[in-house]
Amino acid sequence: MAVLVAGLSPSAAAADVQSQQWYLAAMKADDMWKVSTGKGVKVAVIDSGVNPGTSSLKGQVLGDEVPQAVAYGATNDYSGHGTTMAELIAGTGAGGGLKGLAPGAKIVPYRIAFGDLKDKAEREKSADSAEAIRAAADSDVKIISMSFTSPGSSPEEEAAVKYAQAKGKLMIAGTGNDAATKNLIGYPAAYPYVVGVAAADKSGTVGKFSEYGNYVDLAAPGLDVPTWCDETFRSYCNNVGTSIATAITSASAALIWSAHPNWTANQVLASLIDTAGRDWAKGDPSTYLGYGLIRPRKVLENSDFNPGPANTDPLAKENAAGVTDDPSDSLSASASASSQPGDSTSGGQTSAAGSSSDNTMMWVALGAAATALLIGGGAFAVIRSRRGV
Repeated sequence: MAVLVAGLSPSAAAADVQSQQWYLAAMKADDMWKVSTGKGVKVAVIDSGVNPGTSSLKGQVLGDEVPQAVAYGATNDYSGHGTTMAELIAGTGAGGGLKGLAPGAKIVPYRIAFGDLKDKAEREKSADSAEAIRAAADSDVKIISMSFTSPGSSPEEEAAVKYAQAKGKLMIAGTGNDAATKNLIGYPAAYPYVVGVAAADKSGTVGKFSEYGNYVDLAAPGLDVPTWCDETFRSYCNNVGTSIATAITSASAALIWSAHPNWTANQVLASLIDTAGRDWAKGDPSTYLGYGLIRPRKVLENSDFNPGPANTDPLAKENAAGVTDDPSDSLSASASASSQPGDSTSGGQTSAAGSSSDNTMMWVALGAAATALLIGGGAFAVIRSRRGV
């Protein structure tokens, strides 16, 4: 059974929701929006449905573009989760709602049944994830954002993922929120050709809940971010989760693809990987942060950025041959001995602190204090036994 991976016990509602979106300033969103807002890019949000009537999403949701076969409930969000993801990606911020990182992008909603949809009839009418992925693959969306996880794979879902990859879609999914208990990264993040995203806080610290291991490819903001409290859409709550990180990564990809419409999904992903914040060797991805913390501004500020070959999969090693878990091949030259969550000094969270170079800085210029928050990689294990096909 698939479960939503956005939140763990939402806390008090935020009075001024946009002031709580700390990552917009940290990622220099205002500067990025001078170059790109995501205009011209459509993002499929496969989730609990998307409410197009919130102030932030009016005019942003293309419900009419959902194929009839999978359209049931697409614009009727039964939990508030899918609407939050849509707002984090493409919300306009109107009426005091969430401001999306790619406010010029558009959302195409797909509703699937998660565990908290108790009504059996509603569950039976909703599309399953494989159907939604295939439908999105056959559309003109560029990015498929999937903020859910399931402990088991299915042949139909895996085939749908491969089909979407063949259609040139960029698929992004959260790794899950159970690191403190079972730490089992599920699907779709564990499939080949799906980018698995972990959640980090203002300082680049990986959340203690954020699942780590074989399928973490990138990390993004995912702590202390406002989300809709529930399906009534009356208030926002402070929340954490890899769903949030997934949506922000999807929005980052939309910004880049809008600025470079002729790039392929491989090139958009390669640019995110190449510019990710890290101070370890690119070839030795971290168990907790993957290739690093996303920094789309580093792509957008360079109009001549070279994304590499159009047809080269930047995760080819992981997606096809796998990565050896031979300890002799597990650590970069710049990395120190690895530590698992619980061994660190941050109460079970794995954080980063290191280089002062802007080239390795993740979040920059936070508020008036312009506090530089740096990332590093010395404490991260990089032994990875990755996806096979």
